[in-house]
Amino acid sequence: MDVQEAAAVGHRDAGANGIRRRLRTVAKWAAYVGGPLFLIGTILHPARDGWGMAKVGERYGLTHDIQAAGLLLLVVSLASMLALGVGVRSRRDLPGWYASLVGTLLWFALIVFDGAHNPVRAHYEPSLVHTPSDVDAGSALIVFPALLIFPAGYAVLALVLNRAGMKLVALLLSIGSLVYTIGGLFIFTSGPGFPLIQIFEVAGAAVFALGYVLLGRATPSS
Repeated sequence: MDVQEAAAVGHRDAGANGIRRRLRTVAKWAAYVGGPLFLIGTILHPARDGWGMAKVGERYGLTHDIQAAGLLLLVVSLASMLALGVGVRSRRDLPGWYASLVGTLLWFALIVFDGAHNPVRAHYEPSLVHTPSDVDAGSALIVFPALLIFPAGYAVLALVLNRAGMKLVALLLSIGSLVYTIGGLFIFTSGPGFPLIQIFEVAGAAVFALGYVLLGRATPSS
């Protein structure tokens, strides 16, 4: 290898290292900010019944905007970690990252739909808000896949993280996403006024957010 070829190789390596440094920074900070932001939006979430929703007005949509922003950052974090190959030792580790990405994107879609659709419904037909009567084909294509794939995706990712030695992170993300989703399911099984909805969603989001903060810390620095 002559001097010019060596210089070209060195330049390419330096460029690749620079990209990886940027990806690590993005992966860490998107996890640090995204998880807590999702938790804040969940804590601030107002009443879920139609009459309570109509009373708080735009606050309902605002809390969903905060949650959606947090979820988008988590998607960025997951994509960056996948690009870095975090915890990926073989092809069997890839589905966990893909599943969690799809689940998070579906939950983002559900949050955006909920925040835009239900305040309008509450204004005209508050008795139908968050009831099976308000679920049509279009909303079902968003709501039901999200309720299934969001916790399932993080359960599959937990297997990958567990194999990579991140046992606590795996536990927090899988349990947090499941508990949070159960809180959402209570809306349909027990009605939007059921008091355990907020308790489960906040508890699940808190555990989930902590899992992301620890995942960001566990991202390799080199």
